[in-house]
Amino acid sequence: MLTEKRQEEIAALVENKGSITMQELVEIFHASESTIRRDITALDKAGRLVKVFGGAIAAGERVSHQEFSVSQKENVDIEEKRKIARYAASLIEPDDYVYLDAGTTTGSMIEYIRETRAAYVTNAVSHAKRLAAMGLHVILIGGELKGATEAVVGTEAVMNVQKYHFSKGFFGTNGAHPGSGFTTPDINEALLKQAAVRNTQSGKRFVLMSHRKFGEISSVTFSEFDGTVILTDLAPEDPVWKNHRIIVAK
Repeated sequence: MLTEKRQEEIAALVENKGSITMQELVEIFHASESTIRRDITALDKAGRLVKVFGGAIAAGERVSHQEFSVSQKENVDIEEKRKIARYAASLIEPDDYVYLDAGTTTGSMIEYIRETRAAYVTNAVSHAKRLAAMGLHVILIGGELKGATEAVVGTEAVMNVQKYHFSKGFFGTNGAHPGSGFTTPDINEALLKQAAVRNTQSGKRFVLMSHRKFGEISSVTFSEFDGTVILTDLAPEDPVWKNHRIIVAK
């Protein structure tokens, strides 16, 4: 297929779907990833779409690169976070091997955790300190400490988390979009989240988010929707979400 024709078809697909992944395009056009990447780059420069990590989104979609610090996020959606966190904590069972992602919503779970026979692995220093103070079995992932989010990230952290296999995982996200999946602004956090999600049992990957994050997109995708369950405070009205696993915390 000629380059111009393929690029026109890619632009049309993105416009119709809202977003598409690199892997989807590779399979549709039977082309190499490098070829598709060049096509997306060219279309992005032409203003036909917006290039994002792992694919592309329609030019009209808004992508947020902004990242707030822990102190800034602590006072946002407080009641929603508590409701979601309380329900999430109730899902932990005896002998679970739990991954607890960094973030304020996952951090809100800790005051509601009652299961003392589970083990907890986290990349958040503050989470680890609070869990240890409760007398729980906790493992802190080693790596580079990121000041803004108080999360441990980097190559060493990814290598460490790949050693574990989790029966349940609880993750935060900056946005969830039908085409772009779960996203975060930082590539290093995205890579660690991605590794932890992959090493968590399918169907037991819980993403905690307020209803305001539905339809939001940050710059880097860390997970698609397969095998995940969204825990939220209010179900979205848009029918596009009807085929996704969503639990509204009561």
